[in-house]
Amino acid sequence: MSQELISSIQEEVKISLKSGDKFKASTLRLIVSELKLEEKNKSSELTSEESVTIMAKMIKQRKDSITQFELANRLELAQKEKNEIGIIQTFLPEQIPDADLSSLIEKIIKETGAESIKDMGKVMGALKPKIVGKADPGFASSIVKKLLS
Repeated sequence: MSQELISSIQEEVKISLKSGDKFKASTLRLIVSELKLEEKNKSSELTSEESVTIMAKMIKQRKDSITQFELANRLELAQKEKNEIGIIQTFLPEQIPDADLSSLIEKIIKETGAESIKDMGKVMGALKPKIVGKADPGFASSIVKKLLS
């Protein structure tokens, strides 16, 4: 799966360069670089879930950077990170709507028998594999806290 994804991203790089969009091309190259690095470290081809996890991690890193740039009043750098997130998200599965995410969390709370905030780890452990790349874990965590409080 990973090779198919890498090939499709590399095709997008060519298209971006031909259209003169160097920013998009460089962001796509970053994705390919991260995926290939992980494959090399793992010594085998990545599964689609692993590829999604890596790209979700890249988005999380950029969101953290945005927060820091905004605190430092470096809005142009924050915007650059936001633009990169937009490009990376095009290769991720469709995001789960908030209402569906809340329903999924309620279902997992019932399945795990969670009753209080002390059971949050149990709920998040069951939830994370189901939302990788499809929802922001931080947002999901806030919903879990609210439902367990």
